Amino acid sequence: MVDPFGRHISYLRVSVTDRCDFRCVYCMAEDMEFLPKRDLLTLEELDRLSSTFIAKGVRKLRLTGGEPLVRKNIMYLIRSLSRHLETGALEELTLTTNGSQLKRFAGELADAGVRRLNVSIDTLDADKFRQITRWGELKKVMEGIDAAQDAGLHVKLNAVALKDFNEDEIPAMIEWAHSRGMDMTLIETMPMGEIDEDRTDRYLPLSQVRRDLSSRWTLTDIPFKTGGPARYVNIAETGGRLGFITPMTHNFCESCNRVRVTCTGTLFMCLGQEDAVDLREPLRASEGNELLAREIDRAISHKPKGHDFVIDRTTRSPSVSRHMSVTGG
Repeated sequence: MVDPFGRHISYLRVSVTDRCDFRCVYCMAEDMEFLPKRDLLTLEELDRLSSTFIAKGVRKLRLTGGEPLVRKNIMYLIRSLSRHLETGALEELTLTTNGSQLKRFAGELADAGVRRLNVSIDTLDADKFRQITRWGELKKVMEGIDAAQDAGLHVKLNAVALKDFNEDEIPAMIEWAHSRGMDMTLIETMPMGEIDEDRTDRYLPLSQVRRDLSSRWTLTDIPFKTGGPARYVNIAETGGRLGFITPMTHNFCESCNRVRVTCTGTLFMCLGQEDAVDLREPLRASEGNELLAREIDRAISHKPKGHDFVIDRTTRSPSVSRHMSVTGG
């Protein structure tokens, strides 16, 4: 699959649910209205849709949410998709998770062929963790990380950099991650969906964070890639890798190889645009995949060049109306 700008689409992110057991303040409102369960694709439909993308050239598949591990019988889907790892059609099957359910599922994930996963964690302070997630318990996440590493999974930490919340903690978090053999990626907050606070109060440019870290450590740009948008550096003093995902300060769209499918079967060709194609209708219209494959081709032919994210005092509404939990991280 090649888009109008010559980019090969080889990475698919599939949201298996919009539900989450956290209510992170930068991601969603506390009193969220989630989709009716009848609107969600079944696990079998998610398998069929993902498999069609794999047949069309997707090599990396990431399951997201919401929180993917709260989807009932999620391991059925993961074990089924792992057949593509065995045939070699898929290079990697992985997840982004908040870690709350990892203690329960880490062993099964490893047995199903998952080799690495991303855990989203924005602070190592238990009280601040409860504050930022509203409902989360840091202890459960730490136990989940322990279980994942014990199962042989490679864990990468994702942290959203937030002004006046965790900016002073970032060096300590990096040191902790690297001391345990985990890479870490910092992410700028993105203007997606209405939330209960003003994002401009939390927005922290990663260009500023990198300058601050460079005054403390030796940062060297490296060509390391995991398939996503992060640009990585090596930190000489800690011996670990640090990634920067910068949708606001350094647009990464020129190398975008990704599309996203929601749990209702809506294909978004760009995280920061509203352009979308419904794949649920062609998926359900026929037992074969010809209609579905044609709609995927049509969607890829309309993939935009990039997003239009803006966070400033004059732009009050989010760049896109949907929450990140709907599209998937």
